[in-house]
Amino acid sequence: MRTANLLIAVLPALPLGAAEFASAWPAQVERTWVGPEYWANPLQDWRIAEGRLEVLTPGGNRNVNLLTCDLGAERGGFAMSVRLGRIRPGEGALSPGWAGFRVGIRGEIDDYRYAALRGRGLDAGVNTDGRLFIGREADDARPAVESFEDVDLRLDARPAAGGGYRLTLSARDADGRALGRVEAAVEAGRLIGNAALVVDSATSAERTQNSYRRQGVQRKGNLRFWFRDWKISGEKLRRRPDRAFGPILWAQHTLSRGVMKMTAQMPPLGRGDEQAVELQIRENGVWKSLGDTQIDTLARTASFRIADWPAENDAPYRLVYRLLRPDGSREPHYWTGTVRREPTAKETLVVAAFTGNKDTGFPNSRIVRNVGFDDPDVLFFSGDQIYEDVAGYGIQRLPVETAALDYLRKWYLLGWAFGDLMRDRVTVHMPDDHDVYQGNIWGGGGRRQPLSEHERGGYVMPPEWVNAVQRTQTAHLPDPYDPRPIEQGIGVYFTELNYGRVSFAVIEDRKFKSGPKGLVPPTGGRPDHVTDPDFDPRAYDAPEAKLLGARQLAFIRDWAADWHSAVFKVSLTQSIFANAATTHGANKMRLVADLDSNGWPQSARNRALAELRKGFAFMIGGDQHLPSIIHHGIDDFGDAGYSFCVPSIAAGYPRAYEPDAPAQNRPPGAPAYAGERFDGLGNRMTIYAVANPEKRQRKTPLELLHDKASGYGLVRFNKKTRRITIECRRLLVDPSQPPEETQFEGWPRTVAQIDNYGRKAAGYLPEIRVQGLLDPVAQVIDEADGEIVYTLRIAGNRFRPKIFRRWGVYTVRVGEPETGRFQQRSGLAADAASQASTLTFRFAPADGKTIEPR
Repeated sequence: MRTANLLIAVLPALPLGAAEFASAWPAQVERTWVGPEYWANPLQDWRIAEGRLEVLTPGGNRNVNLLTCDLGAERGGFAMSVRLGRIRPGEGALSPGWAGFRVGIRGEIDDYRYAALRGRGLDAGVNTDGRLFIGREADDARPAVESFEDVDLRLDARPAAGGGYRLTLSARDADGRALGRVEAAVEAGRLIGNAALVVDSATSAERTQNSYRRQGVQRKGNLRFWFRDWKISGEKLRRRPDRAFGPILWAQHTLSRGVMKMTAQMPPLGRGDEQAVELQIRENGVWKSLGDTQIDTLARTASFRIADWPAENDAPYRLVYRLLRPDGSREPHYWTGTVRREPTAKETLVVAAFTGNKDTGFPNSRIVRNVGFDDPDVLFFSGDQIYEDVAGYGIQRLPVETAALDYLRKWYLLGWAFGDLMRDRVTVHMPDDHDVYQGNIWGGGGRRQPLSEHERGGYVMPPEWVNAVQRTQTAHLPDPYDPRPIEQGIGVYFTELNYGRVSFAVIEDRKFKSGPKGLVPPTGGRPDHVTDPDFDPRAYDAPEAKLLGARQLAFIRDWAADWHSAVFKVSLTQSIFANAATTHGANKMRLVADLDSNGWPQSARNRALAELRKGFAFMIGGDQHLPSIIHHGIDDFGDAGYSFCVPSIAAGYPRAYEPDAPAQNRPPGAPAYAGERFDGLGNRMTIYAVANPEKRQRKTPLELLHDKASGYGLVRFNKKTRRITIECRRLLVDPSQPPEETQFEGWPRTVAQIDNYGRKAAGYLPEIRVQGLLDPVAQVIDEADGEIVYTLRIAGNRFRPKIFRRWGVYTVRVGEPETGRFQQRSGLAADAASQASTLTFRFAPADGKTIEPR
């Protein structure tokens, strides 16, 4: 009460209409997350306890930004106050640094979220030697504060002549006695933006260095301070309640074969907080509860699985969490969205695809806006949703709880940026190498590996941490095909998502992959980087090396043959099955081959493609930071499927396709560089389009990312024409403009579904004609070994099956998997008589109407 009275006495009267803010942290709970009104840098170094804010792990530039208020450009004053003190007063002399305020925080990208993460502002506070300062510290300032047990720090800003402001910083002790004050004149522009509380263990010399952002974030010193009663008021203060982040940070969901799964991402709450989230849907204007679920203690997720979902209608939903208030009551907070009706009848299903999310473009507003313009049905994030350096402050690998908080802070940025897109759309995430704190990942079936030996295949981080990462990104995916965990108890998530009559295989292609170290001859440098121009790729095709595990290959085999409720088959992978890049890194290092790519190991790569093409699967992947369209080949060019490697959201490490010799047989309409060539590992690929970084590298963050080929991919699956249109959107474009204005050279491109098994025919079986069914499924089986050659839902009711062994004998099955009605003909051969003959399959139509062949 004394502080409130002092605030009224010291600060001048505020005019009617002036905004006000006052912190209110509950005393009944202790937790890492400091509340929906704030963003803490870094998350794991702060907590609330005993009704106050505390920095537990001191270091450079620890700060808590206020999200729900900021300082506007309005001409007027503001007043800010806070009480602060040492958490452990008897810990000894304070190490160098300071505590206090930061105001007018802005960044190179004009967004309050970017400012909260990477912005700079005007500092005003008290040094640990007791001197008050505003901006740069004055060498001749006298110490004003002797004891840091309880200091009342106040900053007053008032307009001054000439358009600037006069700032006054004052300090009082716990009894209200004045300790000192300093004043400074500042330009008006320095008082526009976020406000924050700061504890900084950097010295004044370190803070003036250009490298401060890198050096000044180290964990050091003993500046363990608390704050309470943070108040701001005045004409310049603007209320921004819509900017609160949490307690439900965002949600993601899938809908597949009548099962809806949803995950709510939560912050790290405390023991005194509610530990469950409720899911409700709106029916007939009334909210109906579907139950609640407990929050996972490490991943901080709450996941729901609802069977028999009403997929034929839009279903408004809301997630409910009751947050503890300072008075002990619990206030409901909501995350709302819509599980859209399944687009079964929609002619074209649209997938937006992403990879590589550095925070240099955060909060990715241009991409989010442009994707919203395209209004896709499915969002696919192929990997590297975070990088180790995202959000700054280094990386913490142990203990597991701290490492989880370290990861969550980075992961939260993706939801903060893309949450509004995910709330209403089916979303798929697959964690890749950087998501699990590895520069590259060869999963090795889940083996444990030290960081220095990760090239042998395995996971560096503890298994419970890896599982927590996977839970945050994949718990909402359909149930795994084969849920048995791998070594160390690490879970798997490879599965099918069937949505809108498009069947997606989420392959998880890193989980079983072998590491190259010890399997292949030494490269002379990094085990995955081959620079020797005399490199023989055959020597590196280790026969025992895995790309996909046996369980994954069994899954793909079953998936390719099962066309229940499916018109298209689409493979979703972390990386594509080729090594297209020739040039790596900012120094443009030439690599002959990159064993991190899914072009290695070659025989295992061929086995994967051979299974995928049996379902005429189109492939979407990321990872390579090099957008491309490639028609893959196994024994001949183009005898497998097409892949689309999507651009990075925010490209960091650059790669380029700059071959030393022109390709052969350029496809019609493709760019001049396109054509057939072998990648560095000897794999056949037909290049249709590649988007290299531009030679210019502009300075501003978004322009630099644009020049480095950042953006996103779109794939349109037309279920009527059976054609696939591939689009590759650049970062800084207006999507309403014509394609030549928005896309990289070589895009858009349209391919036919049937060309995803591009193998040349050795002959043809009799033409199939089907009566009573429209768009039935046809399957060709080789009777010599019982192997399924391929399966396809045909367009219409006529189809001439191609085969690849001219003198073989085959069985053809035709039918409707949704009703289980199938017929087959056996003993078929591709002889001269077959070329002119037909096979008619007659089915009794369900509605009594005969459907004649077209």
